[in-house]
Amino acid sequence: MDHLFKRKRSGVLKTLLSASLVLLCVLMIQRFKRVEKDEEGGKALGHTGWWCGSDCAGSKERTRRTGETNGTSEAPPPPPPPAAWDVRAINCSEDASVRTQDWFRRLDPRFHQFVLHRHCRYFPMVLNHPEKCASGDVRLLMVVKSVIEQHDRRAAVRATWGRERTVGGQQVRTLFLLARPTADKDVKTLQKLIEYEDGVHGDILQWDFMDTFFNLTLKEVNFLKWFHIYCPDVQFVFKGDDDVFVNTDNLLDLISFRAGRRDAADLLIGDTISKARPIRNRQSKYYIPAELYNKPYPPYAGGGGFLMSGLLARRLFWASQDLELYPIDDVFLGICLEKLRLTPETHPGFRTFGITKRRSGRMNSEPCFYRGLIVVHKLSPQELLDMWTVVQDQDFICARRTVK
Repeated sequence: MDHLFKRKRSGVLKTLLSASLVLLCVLMIQRFKRVEKDEEGGKALGHTGWWCGSDCAGSKERTRRTGETNGTSEAPPPPPPPAAWDVRAINCSEDASVRTQDWFRRLDPRFHQFVLHRHCRYFPMVLNHPEKCASGDVRLLMVVKSVIEQHDRRAAVRATWGRERTVGGQQVRTLFLLARPTADKDVKTLQKLIEYEDGVHGDILQWDFMDTFFNLTLKEVNFLKWFHIYCPDVQFVFKGDDDVFVNTDNLLDLISFRAGRRDAADLLIGDTISKARPIRNRQSKYYIPAELYNKPYPPYAGGGGFLMSGLLARRLFWASQDLELYPIDDVFLGICLEKLRLTPETHPGFRTFGITKRRSGRMNSEPCFYRGLIVVHKLSPQELLDMWTVVQDQDFICARRTVK
């Protein structure tokens, strides 16, 4: 009887031991699955951290923890760009479904063509310079919005602040952004002239859409795509108009000061406009009907001139892709920044409305003010040449007030 009891107890122990081993195996399998899932989640959040920037605190924390496990704290890179500009042709027919909507019927006719065709985003290139950033050591890319007829402005920019040069072994390069002349111009002659100008200077990017005010946003998104493809290593981008004065020495000093800071990747700095609302005055160039936009604008940098990091320019490209185009380009860029949860930074050296808003004010023509600023808008080509000559003159002395 005792022998039977021992055999029965031994059998129970074997059963319990087997069950324990099975349970332990199940727990180990579940744990390994959980670890794999966490690692995948960490990778996904690492990409999100790249996408939404410094405000994604939860994403950054998760990325940091995952990075510590893998021996690195860097987020994974964005998807690789195409090898070259991949838009060869476009059939930009209107979106007929929009015509049936009540808000479109109420919309000011000036905006009809913009709304009917704003789904057309990227266009073939007429003039391209993929070699502009190829050297890999471009510190600053100066990008200037212009139109074909304004050759005198481009000439003045090339002779002054847009002159390409090398500073401390790092290059400053310049590009002008253009589109096609409008149909009411001598299109063939103007196109031949711009092709000749580009043959001489090699600094024009041109896309196959008409150069109009509403199409400035097309220049914005097409440039962002171009930059994403051809300029992966450019550190900073200055983007401005062809009628501004830029003190490039002060701009490079600002870059040197900000480049080492932790928030350099999120940098977009200029003359920031906050708490602005769409203008409802039909006579204004910037008039926007309520049917198109009916809420306050996010903070945005005045389009006359601003500085941004190359990393942010690439993130703005991705942010812009699924946003509806907006007819005012600098506001559209503010909308992209809002999507990234970023706000442009204000700097007193950027004066996109002039040193004083009164155009005839004496301060707007005082060289000593220009020496201490970065961007001033706006100047005629001759005014730009004259001001540049005086500001660069080492013998020109600005008086200083001495406090006793």
